[in-house]
Amino acid sequence: MRNTIKALIALEDGTIFHGRSFTGPCEAVGEVVFNTSMSGYQEILTDPSYCGQMVTMTYPLIGNYGINEEDVESNRIQVKALLVKEHQEVPSNWRAQKSLADYLKENDIPGLEGIDTRALTRHIRLRGAMKAAISTEDLDSRSLVEKAVRGPDMMGSDLVREVTCKRPILWRKGKAVGLKQGLDAFQWPDDGNPWRVVTMDFGVKYNILRSLEQRGCTVLLVPADTKSEIINGLKPDGLFLSNGPGDPAAVTYAVQTIQEQIGERPIFGICLGHQLVGLALGGKTFKLKFGHRGGNQPVKDLSTGKVEITSQNHGFCVDVDSLRDPDIELSHINLNDHTLEGLAHKRLPLFSVQYHPEASPGPHDASYLFDRFIEMMKENKK
Repeated sequence: MRNTIKALIALEDGTIFHGRSFTGPCEAVGEVVFNTSMSGYQEILTDPSYCGQMVTMTYPLIGNYGINEEDVESNRIQVKALLVKEHQEVPSNWRAQKSLADYLKENDIPGLEGIDTRALTRHIRLRGAMKAAISTEDLDSRSLVEKAVRGPDMMGSDLVREVTCKRPILWRKGKAVGLKQGLDAFQWPDDGNPWRVVTMDFGVKYNILRSLEQRGCTVLLVPADTKSEIINGLKPDGLFLSNGPGDPAAVTYAVQTIQEQIGERPIFGICLGHQLVGLALGGKTFKLKFGHRGGNQPVKDLSTGKVEITSQNHGFCVDVDSLRDPDIELSHINLNDHTLEGLAHKRLPLFSVQYHPEASPGPHDASYLFDRFIEMMKENKK
């Protein structure tokens, strides 16, 4: 019999779920969301876009292939807790280096099992994503509900400051290398790569950086509050706007920088980067009822009519009706709820998508978007 401890999950609306901790004593508060991916739990755990959230996996068996050092998407676990139906204690995969339980324990992240994840997911789908509290210490339902209610709201939360790099980082040969000097003394390395890309780090996933490097980009990550004049001084061929957590409307400093960069050089944004582009173009964002999280979201390319199956992780969306500029073209829509999934500028080198073309985890239908960014930089250099 595995060593587990009784635990409670209390939602802010008073709903209670029962489970067991497979990582020891714990207590945590955060927004509870669900992900429909059948695999990729390691990438999900380390995705900075999940900062401040507790993730429920809808697939019933999690942990069967263990954890390895290669599949991380950031330098640490980002979720507040992992909630599953059944945790597989003993992994079976040639790449596994440790178990899921050991990985969570090392990072002091709660892992709960024995939860009716179908009921929890259905509840969120009907009522919307909401704050929750989990505990093995406080098993009083009323007390735990009160803790959930008092937890921080996702609306208005600037979580980018919690995940962005504190100092500039150069991405080289699949590794993050911190700079010894400041950006005022930075010199691009002579590594033979044809493209120099500055990435505004709002919580970037490593596979985005891998995808850019594979296409001949030297990538420099800069903190989210980097000013436009600093980026101009670096003279990059392109500007990439990364994914990230929290409410995009709270990241006003980045919106200002993006506004000043539009038209200066090619810009490509993903997820939060897309939302910030929408705000910079005069649009508004809103919170989705339960968000899009998983590897099976259908998106239609409005220019070709082609349907892509995409990987997604977002709780906010750009309001289509708020984009009034006739030069803004809506490029992609979600076929489940018809929300905006992509936009482009008709005259300027700028486009962005709400989903994740780097697909880690997820399908690879949209990887061509990185090639589009490269082509845009080529055209801009002529």
